[in-house]
Amino acid sequence: MGLSTAPAVQDWSFAVFTVAVIGIGLIMIGASWLLGGRTRGGARNDPFESGVVSVGSGHMRFSAKFYLVAMFFVVFDLESVFLYAWAVSVHRDGWAGFVEATIFVLILLGGLIYLWRLRGLDWGPASRGVYRKRSDGASTPQDSTH
Repeated sequence: MGLSTAPAVQDWSFAVFTVAVIGIGLIMIGASWLLGGRTRGGARNDPFESGVVSVGSGHMRFSAKFYLVAMFFVVFDLESVFLYAWAVSVHRDGWAGFVEATIFVLILLGGLIYLWRLRGLDWGPASRGVYRKRSDGASTPQDSTH
């Protein structure tokens, strides 16, 4: 009898947990079916936002700049999470951890510089007062699509 009973206890507790989760889910679905409203009024399927009747379509086109802002937020928010974890364990990690964190920050800084060079951080309209020289010597307004 050299075998431990710990795996059997873990399997039993996992089974109880699974049955409890399924049971709670079924109780919630059943309660909403029993207690939920059954009437189908004229305004039942209309969009509702804080008591204000909606006007117009809910489908709008957004500029890609909004998505860029979201991606920048995710990237730099994750950077702060990783750097906070590093700051908590800086005494334990020593110089090796410092070098790794420095490499991490330099890679992200390189990405930021790359986005800046691609003009991914320019949010406003293109400036109209900037001119550049053409090969024949004349000045033309600089376009923002280069």
